[in-house]
Amino acid sequence: MSEMNIVKLEKELNELVALMTNNNWDFHPDQKPSNEQIIKAYQEGWYQKDRETFWIEKNNIKVGLIIIHDITDTIPSFDIRLDRIARGKGIGEKAVNWITDYIFKLPDKKIRIEAYTRSDNIAMRKTFSKCGYVKEGYLRNAWENKDGTVSDSICYAFIRSDWENKEITPIKLNDLPF
Repeated sequence: MSEMNIVKLEKELNELVALMTNNNWDFHPDQKPSNEQIIKAYQEGWYQKDRETFWIEKNNIKVGLIIIHDITDTIPSFDIRLDRIARGKGIGEKAVNWITDYIFKLPDKKIRIEAYTRSDNIAMRKTFSKCGYVKEGYLRNAWENKDGTVSDSICYAFIRSDWENKEITPIKLNDLPF
């Protein structure tokens, strides 16, 4: 089994459209984007504007996408999209670890990385936990879905000092009863 590769998205619009439209994204606001939506977003620079976008490759096959949002901010966040053939195989965990190292190795010294997922996305929640992300918040009715429904969301984060010291510091969420 070869290693996973991360490659910057350049001009692979057809492959991007295929990945995004040939999969259901059950835990994303728009679960089934159209060809037209992806093409328009790409042409308008959505994958580049204050973002960095990378392919996840396994055995030289594009099996997913990483989108780092707010890359110029001191506190970026990210999105991972895995093709259904790549799910449940540890690729998400490797991708999250890669993202963490990539962001904290940037020269502008990011403070923290935030990550959000729907509360019912158990696989992603497990992945964040395995990768050292700390669950910092439960956000009620905070995830608006394209179909008009609303879901709860969970906020995870990794802070620079934990990454540098290879530790996980506890949060003080319940230090006061209010």
